[in-house]
Amino acid sequence: QVQLVESGGGLVQPGRSLKLSCAASGAELNNYAIGWFRQAPGKKREGVSCISASGTSIYYADSVKGRFTISRDKATSRVHLQIDSATPDDTATYYCARQSTCAGGIPTMVARALWWGQGILVTVST
Repeated sequence: QVQLVESGGGLVQPGRSLKLSCAASGAELNNYAIGWFRQAPGKKREGVSCISASGTSIYYADSVKGRFTISRDKATSRVHLQIDSATPDDTATYYCARQSTCAGGIPTMVARALWWGQGILVTVST
């Protein structure tokens, strides 16, 4: 059984940085496109970023472009999400999920998710 596990969440002050990681047990993440999502209280889950298996195709939601960076670490089979210049609007539970593909971009990410992690809370506050 495949399980995805997010780590690195917590409390961060506005304007500061945080790095989330996604790892898997029971599967090799290097073989799959991976997406990061977030869900704020009372809101729908939304796609944030997607990276293809090769790492050559990357997509970002408009709300995070220029502040978030998705990357792959092939050596450890992890996918990271670097959050810079955090704002209170970034407060949410963040999830990683295997994607069937990144093609189609952000709008169809939720529909293409195959395996979900349990999520990790990021709180941006003073």
